[in-house]
Amino acid sequence: MAGVVTGEHERYARYLLEFANVSDDDEPALVRAVLTAPDRVMAESAVARHLDLRAAALLTGPGFPAWAARIGALVADHRFPARRLREWVLLHAITRDEGWRESELTSASDWLQRRACAEPAAPAALAVLAEQGRTRRVRAAALRAREAL
Repeated sequence: MAGVVTGEHERYARYLLEFANVSDDDEPALVRAVLTAPDRVMAESAVARHLDLRAAALLTGPGFPAWAARIGALVADHRFPARRLREWVLLHAITRDEGWRESELTSASDWLQRRACAEPAAPAALAVLAEQGRTRRVRAAALRAREAL
């Protein structure tokens, strides 16, 4: 059993290394290849980790929307990475204060709400989270972020 776990851990680490070195042109093919791995949970986790790193780097730049659309088509049938990408798209809208709805933010995961408090979020988003954040931790973080503005 330990060999199986180690094998999946090694495969996960290899995928992360491949993602770290992938070119923009080769990224879609690598995402597709990883998502065909026999261990779906591990594959989706590796893709989601890549999405987190890539989206964070692109979040405030002009290339984010095109990248998100391209990757969105690849992960659409994979619940966890698709949800994580949707949350990054929402965070992009919040940080730019463009086209987001309060209900999207209040129904988002704890992860997204905490992340929104840590980013240079729009004051309106911080006000929503200070009042309606899912957890006490989110509400407190939003209050601190508002005070720091």
